[in-house]
Amino acid sequence: MDLQNLRNNYPLLLSYMQANNYGRQYIRFIEKEINWILDESKNYRWETYNDVYQVYIDKWRNRHTLANRLRGLLVIKRFDLESQMPDGGKHYHKPSNYHYLAEEFRLFIKTFRNAVKQETNTSYYKGIEYSACSFLLRLQKNGINTLESVTEESVIDVFSRDDKIRSYDFIYYVKNALKINAPFYHSDTCLRIISYLPSFPQRKKNIQYLTKDETKRVKSVLDNDTSLSLQDKAIGLLAYYTGLRSCDITALSLHDIDWEHDIIHIRQQKTGAPLVLPMRATVGNALFDYITKERPETIEKTVFLTVNAPYRRLHTSNLHAICVGIMKKAGIRNNAGDRHGFHLFRHHLATSLLENGIQQPVISSTLGHQSPDSLNPYLSSDFSHLKACALSIDCFPVEKKVFQS
Repeated sequence: MDLQNLRNNYPLLLSYMQANNYGRQYIRFIEKEINWILDESKNYRWETYNDVYQVYIDKWRNRHTLANRLRGLLVIKRFDLESQMPDGGKHYHKPSNYHYLAEEFRLFIKTFRNAVKQETNTSYYKGIEYSACSFLLRLQKNGINTLESVTEESVIDVFSRDDKIRSYDFIYYVKNALKINAPFYHSDTCLRIISYLPSFPQRKKNIQYLTKDETKRVKSVLDNDTSLSLQDKAIGLLAYYTGLRSCDITALSLHDIDWEHDIIHIRQQKTGAPLVLPMRATVGNALFDYITKERPETIEKTVFLTVNAPYRRLHTSNLHAICVGIMKKAGIRNNAGDRHGFHLFRHHLATSLLENGIQQPVISSTLGHQSPDSLNPYLSSDFSHLKACALSIDCFPVEKKVFQS
């Protein structure tokens, strides 16, 4: 592992961080990590930064310490290999189950990644990979380290011990991972393991939604609450009237807004498909006020930025916090278990369009769905049309007192 570039140029990284208002303690921490890597490289004989990553995982067991170390390592790695300066974001990725897998199980996951790398629906395949890693790690903890050594008893034992994975969706994802990898294994290894997987019934959860009273309160806050920052107001109105996903709001750039024609055109983060939406005057005015009066002056092209320097695009977790703040001001959803997040606004838009008789293909297009079936979860809240499906019980001999308290 050649660290000469890091050794020669790391003062540039420290100078950049000082010039961009990073804390002195954090800068000293990065410098200390760099010196540790340079010194210990003689002892560990690392070949890549992945080897350093693994040493960090083995060396620091406290999850908070490990998290901070890995964040620093990623800053150093990006500077050394890509000449990329930090942007202020927390790029740490918690060590996943993959990092603890045996060599053959890691190869299985790498094979899966190569098989699906051309697919656009990355979140779907990430879900499959996550479940496959979880399944393999549980086998590994039971002493199974190769696919050939997997038996029906070992598979059943995994599911009998852990309620968390005893679900239809988990089995579905694991089965898909094995099916996708099956052509790359000469024997019937993958198909054999599939035959061992148990069956679980598919359960559907009740989806929480905004009631009419909650909707009025949220709208009142967005329209009238002067304590709301211009950024929070613009984000709230954008989510309320367009139903955009949080990931699409954070990725919204200045050139995505067509002010002349009152249109927002984006490429969806989840699917990669283009989406064009009309921009209501309420939304446009809120965006304009934020951009001209509150948004920091910077070369960043994304619309919504952090409040403090170094300025960078918001994360979806920031939007969740903004939504929680709006709901708190509205006096709604303060109980334990209540759902928060802008997906409730997206759900509200869909059900409102359904209640007003808008055709389902139009709604799917508005929400950016690629499959018409994606609209099905929203149908359960279309009460105005569901009531029309109710059957009269007048012809049944039921005494009135049955329905009286």
